[in-house]
Amino acid sequence: MKKKVIFLVDMESFYASVEKADNSTYRDRPVVVSGDPERRSGVILAACPLAKREGIKNGERLWEAQQKCPEAIVVRPRMQRYIDVSLQITEILEQFTDLVEPFSIDEVFVDVTGSQRLFGGPHSIARQMQKEIMDVTGVRARVGIGTNKVLAKTACDNFAKKNKNGIFELTEGNLKEHAWPLPVGKLFGVGSRMERHFLRLGIRTIGHLANFPVEQLKKKWGVNGQVLWMTANGKDHSPVTTTSHDGQKAIGHGLTLPRDYSTEDDIKVVLLELCEEVCRRARDANVMGSTISVSSRGADFNHPTGFHRQVKLLDATNNTMEMFTYAWRLFLKHWDRQPIRRIGVNMSSFGRDNAWQLSLFENRENKREIGYVMDHIKDRFGATAIMRASSLKAAGQAFERAEKIGGHYR
Repeated sequence: MKKKVIFLVDMESFYASVEKADNSTYRDRPVVVSGDPERRSGVILAACPLAKREGIKNGERLWEAQQKCPEAIVVRPRMQRYIDVSLQITEILEQFTDLVEPFSIDEVFVDVTGSQRLFGGPHSIARQMQKEIMDVTGVRARVGIGTNKVLAKTACDNFAKKNKNGIFELTEGNLKEHAWPLPVGKLFGVGSRMERHFLRLGIRTIGHLANFPVEQLKKKWGVNGQVLWMTANGKDHSPVTTTSHDGQKAIGHGLTLPRDYSTEDDIKVVLLELCEEVCRRARDANVMGSTISVSSRGADFNHPTGFHRQVKLLDATNNTMEMFTYAWRLFLKHWDRQPIRRIGVNMSSFGRDNAWQLSLFENRENKREIGYVMDHIKDRFGATAIMRASSLKAAGQAFERAEKIGGHYR
């Protein structure tokens, strides 16, 4: 059986690279893409290599980055532009194979096993992809090569990004030499909390984890323990597929508030708006959910507070007011009455929207149809064409959010 050849194609400093490609005056200057500090989203989303050389890191606050590099050009994110370029890159990769699986806006898994007769060996294909992406978009791509997704991801994150040519191949044969000496926190799937757990067990490198008794890991962390052990050993059976995002398991929406919200009236406005957005996305997917969850984070960084709670409904719904009723009740039950900085809602446990429980006491079909009619109006005339009156209050964020994609301006 022919060995698989899987790529992870990653775009270098994607948002910043797009900005530099679109504006030639930025070419030889440090550029950072950051949210709006006036709305408490002044966080570095992307920093170009020149900015990173000055010590700027993704995720740090804008004012900290500016202290490190006062001459850095600060650009507000243009999410629609980044999405458009991401789609362009996907189309380029589809010229080499039909097995293209977007992993994030700037990372794509590609299976080129069957493409080698047409385009040459793995490294040759990787170079052709890099050239085509650069020629069309002006963005530099790095390529991790492996026989499965885990090896390709590990190769890209830890080696291709540091190579001058931006390409690295990791195999079961050279895994021990290259990957095992790395700190365990560098392993795909290991976050800071899991890293601390591993360090307490004396697991300091990926190699340590790969040679740790898997049964002990399973006993302590269940399936996740076994998955991480397999990842450390370069084992992964998941295929590259074009249907990876089908069958969404949950729909959620969260919002960092422009100021601390401390009153029920203010919080109720924004919670209703979030429920509206979640239900609209559920209706668009033709599903109804029977589990509702609410999360909140307090405003005091020195004494962190917050919660994440969920409730199971008797009947599935995608009706905004039904969801809001449960979400608001859940929020009030667990809120400590302290000001909040962030709030979110989530719907899960989906079923199709073409079957629902009939009621003797209310016309659920009419309620259901109202939501779809409102969606149709918004689709045709824009997200703000029809709004709830509560969104006109000072606490409302619906008009502001309508100008954004993924929390950032288009």
